[in-house]
Order: sequence, then structure tokens, then C-alpha cells
Amino acid sequence: MSMFDEEAPRKKKTHEIGQDLSLLSVDELSERIEQLKEEILRLEAERAAKDATRSAADALFRKA
Repeated sequence: MSMFDEEAPRKKKTHEIGQDLSLLSVDELSERIEQLKEEILRLEAERAAKDATRSAADALFRKA
């Protein structure tokens, strides 16, 4: 093991779609569920922002 391995930042645990869940504890499963809920909220917010931008562009070009 080199000295650089110890200095490398640790990756945050992420969920991978289709991952084997049988090795995860109840607490780990709960944590993953919360992470996924937060990600869904983030995705929905981004989609809403893009929808608003598209609606504004459509309205602008319809007036022209």
C-alpha cells in the first residue's frame, strides 16, 4: 500500500441500480432510501426548471 492510498478521499456510498441488496443492513437500506428520495427531489426540481425555461421560450417565440 502506498502513502497515496491513505490520502485519497473516501467516496460517499452510492446506490447502484440493480445492486445486490442482500448484503446491506437495515440501517444501510434506510440510508440508501433517504439518498434516493433526496435525488428524486433534486431531479424533479431540475425538470421543473427546464420546463419553466421551455415554457418561457415557447411563449417568447409564439409572440414573434
